Amino acid sequence: MTLELPPTRQSLDLSATKFITPEKPDKSNRLASTKAGGKMVAQYWENIFTAKERGKHVVWYNGTALNPIFQAAGLEWCHGEAFSARLAAMHLEGPAQAAGEEYGYIGELCSYARTHLGCAVMTQKGITEKQSGIVGMVDQDELAAKLPSPDFFVNAYAGCSTGQQWDAMTYRVFGKEFPLFNVSLPMIWGNKKDSGYLRGSEWEKTPLYVEEQLKKLIEFIEYQTKTPFDWDALSENMYYIKKASELRLEAMALCAAAPTPATYWDWVASIAPINFLPANQLLVDYFQGVKDEIEQRIRDNVSAVANERYRVYFDGIMNWNKLGFLTRKFAEYDVAVVAGRYTHDSFWQEPDLIDLDRPLLGMAQHYLICPINHGLKIMEELLLKRCDEYGIDGIAFHSTRTCRAMTNPQHILARTAERDRGIKSFFFEGDVADASFYKDESLESGLVAMLESIDQQRSKARV
Repeated sequence: MTLELPPTRQSLDLSATKFITPEKPDKSNRLASTKAGGKMVAQYWENIFTAKERGKHVVWYNGTALNPIFQAAGLEWCHGEAFSARLAAMHLEGPAQAAGEEYGYIGELCSYARTHLGCAVMTQKGITEKQSGIVGMVDQDELAAKLPSPDFFVNAYAGCSTGQQWDAMTYRVFGKEFPLFNVSLPMIWGNKKDSGYLRGSEWEKTPLYVEEQLKKLIEFIEYQTKTPFDWDALSENMYYIKKASELRLEAMALCAAAPTPATYWDWVASIAPINFLPANQLLVDYFQGVKDEIEQRIRDNVSAVANERYRVYFDGIMNWNKLGFLTRKFAEYDVAVVAGRYTHDSFWQEPDLIDLDRPLLGMAQHYLICPINHGLKIMEELLLKRCDEYGIDGIAFHSTRTCRAMTNPQHILARTAERDRGIKSFFFEGDVADASFYKDESLESGLVAMLESIDQQRSKARV
């Protein structure tokens, strides 16, 4: 595969931060092609909701992208974080979080887990009422209560201390009636002398341990479904994943151009397709469409942010309640958020690792390079690499309130970026699926202060 090189950078207007008008016009210019992904995701969830009526086995899972295995096994799959994120993006997370709170889950618990556990409570309530002849129509009308009950759970969480407990609690909510399979994903510490991203003795050995567990997972699924696993289908699924991933990375690389033709927010909108939609030609076509639009924008000199003057990296999981709001907010200050740890170092981001003749090994390797499953040495290496690739001026650290795994290393990463590259940064508070943790004042004041620092830095450089 040969990546097309981005065009030569154009000069940017680097004059000092200008006054923001009260009207605050929307200066963002999102990709149109990502709307097709939104329709695909909506159709996917509508299909899930009817799984039981169609006689399908349903698996609830959390963590890494095991869906190619589930697809090959003929299952319907529900990714807990994905459904929680969807509810938050649609501002419909309230009923599920209220149900979770009533059940006893406190607000400091991961809001992905809290929302999904609330969904489990509402789904279980629906089952009980159906058995008793009482159907709670109000609850059934809520999107959060539409998930079909699982036939079994699978957990495969990397770098998170909540994941295993999340599924264990869901198992209890359903009366311990449905079996649970746990895949253990060890941390890649990266503290040996030969360690680094995708290299060293630790990297060579650990995926083999995970690969063996994935074989056991397939045996577990065969036992649950009483159906032999389709290994050819798994290889076919990974073929489509690999093609889609290659196109996604090629399109991302084009955004090294300045001004950038697409932003981090466009890649956020493309997370669901690459993370859990069925692997097929439609998935490949989607990312071909995204890449085609970006190439056309470069040819037409169309930028994703009007008057791009700052290029920022986003560190932290997405605040799903605020996707549109944050897109407009950063653009308002002439900031193009170009790349991020969540989008660029996750979701089949190393397609060369995928071996269609030995798909489980490549899958194991991807599960281990989750961006919260590395030691600091590797995280620093990846951060600086991305900053260099995309010509980053500053970093926005989203201090994700209920995701300690993502936020723990952020202050050290901020110091590393300033020490090694002179890159300024700021922090703002928020969360993945709980809007109450977002503080607009925190974002506004931090962002302005960082941009002023960048302006001063540029002025000194011109002297």
